[in-house]
Amino acid sequence: MCGIVGFTGHHQAAPILLAGLSKLEYRGYDSAGLAVRDADNVPEVVKATGKLRNLEEKTDRGHALAGSCGIGHTRWATHGEPNELNAHPHISGYQKAWSEGPEELNVIGVHNGIIENYEELKEKLRGNGYEFYSDTDTEIVIKLVDYYYKKYQIGPIDAINRMMVRVRGSYALALMFKDYPGEIYAARKDSPMILGMADGESFLASDVPAILNYTRTVYYIGNMQAARVLPGEMHFFDLNGDEITLEPTEITWDAKAAEKGGFEHFMIKEIHEQPTAARDTYHSLVKNGKVDLSAAGITEEFLKDISSVYIVACGSAWHVGMTIQYVMEDLAEIPVRVELASEFRYRKLLLDSKALVIIISQSGETADSLAALRIAKEKGAPTLAVVNVVGSTIAREADHVLYTMAGPEIAVATTKAFCAQMMAMYVFTVELARIRGKISEERYAGYLEELAAIPAKISQALEDKERIQWFAAKYSAAKDVFFIGRGSDYAISLEGSLKMKEISYIHSEAYAAGELKHGTISLVEDNILVIGILTQKALVEKTISNLTECKARGAYLMGITNYGNYSIEDHVNFTVYIPRTDEHFYGILAVVPLQLLGYYISVSKGLDVDKPRNLAKSVTVE
Repeated sequence: MCGIVGFTGHHQAAPILLAGLSKLEYRGYDSAGLAVRDADNVPEVVKATGKLRNLEEKTDRGHALAGSCGIGHTRWATHGEPNELNAHPHISGYQKAWSEGPEELNVIGVHNGIIENYEELKEKLRGNGYEFYSDTDTEIVIKLVDYYYKKYQIGPIDAINRMMVRVRGSYALALMFKDYPGEIYAARKDSPMILGMADGESFLASDVPAILNYTRTVYYIGNMQAARVLPGEMHFFDLNGDEITLEPTEITWDAKAAEKGGFEHFMIKEIHEQPTAARDTYHSLVKNGKVDLSAAGITEEFLKDISSVYIVACGSAWHVGMTIQYVMEDLAEIPVRVELASEFRYRKLLLDSKALVIIISQSGETADSLAALRIAKEKGAPTLAVVNVVGSTIAREADHVLYTMAGPEIAVATTKAFCAQMMAMYVFTVELARIRGKISEERYAGYLEELAAIPAKISQALEDKERIQWFAAKYSAAKDVFFIGRGSDYAISLEGSLKMKEISYIHSEAYAAGELKHGTISLVEDNILVIGILTQKALVEKTISNLTECKARGAYLMGITNYGNYSIEDHVNFTVYIPRTDEHFYGILAVVPLQLLGYYISVSKGLDVDKPRNLAKSVTVE
């Protein structure tokens, strides 16, 4: 959650900070703020509630703030309602008028994360004369740093390290100290933070898109590490205060990939980028007609030794796992469990050294998924990360990594990252099945050939968007929508339902079709929309039967099936066809019309598609 940016260099800071925040607004848009120190080291803090444009107007797009060193923040509220007092940056003093008194602005900071023991720390600080103006946990952290800085008369790094030892929770922090003009200090634990340099200037941010226009060489500071950032210069420190060396990472994304490129919204742009994401991911893993997992450090001997698989994820990534479970158990004949990361971490787990734990996360920073990864490692289970961000925390900590090639994904509702994750897991599953001797070399080659054809078939599925747009306008006023399917169709129904509810705010639910008669069908009434996914040949008739039961109770039916299965039109009111492929791989195609449906309904309702209410792109807090 939340977006952080920082800049120190030779240019005016505020316009650069606002440009960075605009790239990070998908991480939070309850409020935003800037803190900039001018040439005389006099700081100015400006905040605004609501979308980033309010802060832009308040600062004349940043031009009203002088100074070449500053930090910025866009907020997704965790502690305290979204208002100007709770907005970041926060200060070490008590003044509500941000420009009053130099002592009030000794330490200024922005924060992403959650401080779990903030109440205990707040009482400690109160006992030492501190007062509080906000309801945030961030204010406590800023004042704790200030307390150590003054009490022990130590430098910023030592004060930050003392804070890190005392604080429990997750955080990425960017701080400015009155006594150190032109410098920014950073620290992190379990929340993302990247730093970069170019042309004698330095940048920091929560995510790559914020600084991609300025530099491609970035540094990822580790847990319980800190950084001192000067113009064109950086120093990194461990918890003991000793300076350490970090290796840079080169970002290969094109900066234009983080722009809308003529599309109305990022979401529809990213839907159209799915053929490329699928193709690039496939070719990163398949070389000369064979799956090559050597870059992930995965050997045939390792895969042969696996006795079971746990797929652990959150949200849409969990739906990838649900879909792959059916494919992996059928092809590789290995037991698979799919776990919500937020539940996995609180269960008594019966893991062993032969149970492979696969963590799927677009950002590689998802808090629950990261915690699940660490628990699996503590239990001695080998871990595999499927992530999109090179150098992310999950990528660094997992034993093995499969990178998806989706490029930057900006819209809160994932589409192309989901597609790339599906492709990566399909390829991995086919290789696992081959190595376990469950498929012949002929079938192996056939499956890879089918997967290679998937990108073109996604493009073909996108050609039906005008019909789906028409249908979406017709049902944009719906109050309830149900998605049903059997087998892997049920898993894709879960993703379709999530897309519907998260961006259109229409209540939707997904059910295994056979469960309708166990209670849910009581909710079906006249004109309610029921969407059936019908791609699994052996299960189509059973799902049609369930749809017919809904139709008899007044429901309007939409069906998604493959070309050639035209009998579906005899049973449903509106049919969407997707290209034919092997039955194991229909999920990556069936999800496309569901993404389009959710998108066009949201557009018809005049909603902010890319920034749905109460949601943020990367969930880095528990």
